[in-house]
Amino acid sequence: MSTKQYNDIIVEITGQVGTIKLNRPHALNSFGGKLLQETIDAVRDLNEHPDTVFTVLTGQGRYFSAGADIRGGTLVNFGPFANDTEAKLAFSTQLFPGVELVRSIIEHKKVLVVALNGPAVGGGAAWFLGLADIIFAVESSFLQVPFSALGLVPENGSIRNFAQSMGVHRANDFLMFGRKLTAQELEQWGLVNRILPAAGFHEGVEAFLQEQLRVNDGRSMMLAKQLQNAPLRAERLLALYDAADALAERFVDGTPLRRLAMKGAELEAKSKKPSHL
Repeated sequence: MSTKQYNDIIVEITGQVGTIKLNRPHALNSFGGKLLQETIDAVRDLNEHPDTVFTVLTGQGRYFSAGADIRGGTLVNFGPFANDTEAKLAFSTQLFPGVELVRSIIEHKKVLVVALNGPAVGGGAAWFLGLADIIFAVESSFLQVPFSALGLVPENGSIRNFAQSMGVHRANDFLMFGRKLTAQELEQWGLVNRILPAAGFHEGVEAFLQEQLRVNDGRSMMLAKQLQNAPLRAERLLALYDAADALAERFVDGTPLRRLAMKGAELEAKSKKPSHL
């Protein structure tokens, strides 16, 4: 068990398996509150843990993560600014926690396992899976990103990371056009390793990893990850910072703010609509 107490994540250590569980189920594990900061801290801690081999990233509740907390309005109500330079610096600062989280994952020494306990949308779909070493998914999970619809760009190097695992054209279909991808499609395309039933999903992931630790040497598995990822490190870091720069420029342009404000208003109106049940 972890000795640290967090507000928006749960960290558990069972033998050689460390698990980070996104824990804002009331908000579909969106990136509000202290979720990003706490996840960075947990990734850093597990990276230096003397015993763990696997780091599992998963979610609490019915969603893995819905990405940005649009209802929180953090970026929608940002500004005003004296000039474009001031705006870009402010937006870059606002975006930095996501950049630092992805950088920490790129540098992570342990075998990174993403366990998709449910749908993943936006940053929840884009940031982690292209960098994961192993991916499990519940049968009903799916990925979808509305980046182009919101006037954004594929975030945090995701366009290159997904291209490395599923190919350029499929990555473009997913990240440029916003195609919704089911767990079954992701398995066929080689992104998801195994689809597991919803009942007992987390226990199934844990059992699989414990079996690997029984039959395989932990250090050998970590070295295999290192050898796999070492040639990709520089490209992934460059893609991360290129994407952050492009995203900040989009916010300076103003298009994402207008589109995010419209989306936030739509969600608010839906939440106030009376039920006919």
